[in-house]
Amino acid sequence: MPRSRVSSAVNLPPFQHLLDLHSRDVHRFLVATVGRVDADDCYQETWVAALRAYPKLRDASNLRSWIFTVAYRKAIDHGRARRRAPVLAGNVPEAADTRGTPQDEPDDGLWSLVRDLPDKQRTALAMRYVADAGYDEISAAMGTSEDAARRNVHEALKRLRTEYKR
Repeated sequence: MPRSRVSSAVNLPPFQHLLDLHSRDVHRFLVATVGRVDADDCYQETWVAALRAYPKLRDASNLRSWIFTVAYRKAIDHGRARRRAPVLAGNVPEAADTRGTPQDEPDDGLWSLVRDLPDKQRTALAMRYVADAGYDEISAAMGTSEDAARRNVHEALKRLRTEYKR
């Protein structure tokens, strides 16, 4: 007789506890990754997706990395959707692009350089310095090795150092 598949019970803390612990860091990560304008939408999508998946979670050993993985994937989804969005034609006045610039800090060109980094470098840099994540968390969230996470941060910093305030 075949054995039925029994789900192992995982002792998960209440979802609200996860939200209370990591909401600020997740939002800061998304602001740095997708920009201030779009961060709130990605933030909401992140927590809705996490809430849906939370009861089915089989391993609660590193919930911080898990929620950053969800946020990272929502940022990727946002970037893909943005590339598929129609482009307006005609004479449209240019608007200042403040996407990703913290309101309480002056934008002296650094944030536009951060936005121009390749996706993996920008994500690794944001997780490292905005969310204060370790390389193990970065690698878990991005699905890479720790060496690749270190390399992405290193390459991002190297590029920023050469291009910032030339």
